[in-house]
Amino acid sequence: MVEVAHGSDIAFAELIHRHQGKLVNFFVRMGVAPDVGEDLAQETFLKLYRMRMRYHVRARFTTFLFGMARNIMIDHARHRQRQRDLMNSYAQTLEIAADGHAAQSTELGMDTSTILARLSPKLREVIVLNVVQGLKYEEVAAALRIPEGTVKSRMNLAMIELRKIRNELR
Repeated sequence: MVEVAHGSDIAFAELIHRHQGKLVNFFVRMGVAPDVGEDLAQETFLKLYRMRMRYHVRARFTTFLFGMARNIMIDHARHRQRQRDLMNSYAQTLEIAADGHAAQSTELGMDTSTILARLSPKLREVIVLNVVQGLKYEEVAAALRIPEGTVKSRMNLAMIELRKIRNELR
């Protein structure tokens, strides 16, 4: 790692070669799918590379590396929990809107698709991509070619609109 800090790409490639399998194994044993483990290992190496100039030998390199991997795992778990909470909230709002209208749905033929259709196309597409398709905000932003902040703003506006629809249906 000292060589990496001094600019050696060959040394960094050797670190990856030596430790990638161990990192993936660590993440998989911590409960993530193998493909997610590979992504998290890659994220660990990216973070390691970004902070290479600040690395100081204090303990064995593997102690440092797995400490970093542990932090990435914690961040990943927090992110997944936030995503689950958001998706549950959105799904509940959609279900409440649909269920609140269940008695009238036969008469008016409204279901969740119809309720979503009441949203503007810009709001509907972020709801569908994030909630239905399970894309992360940054992935939605990339797919729509808009800033991530715009995705968040549209999600917030969509939730406000869905609550209004839900209240109308009650």
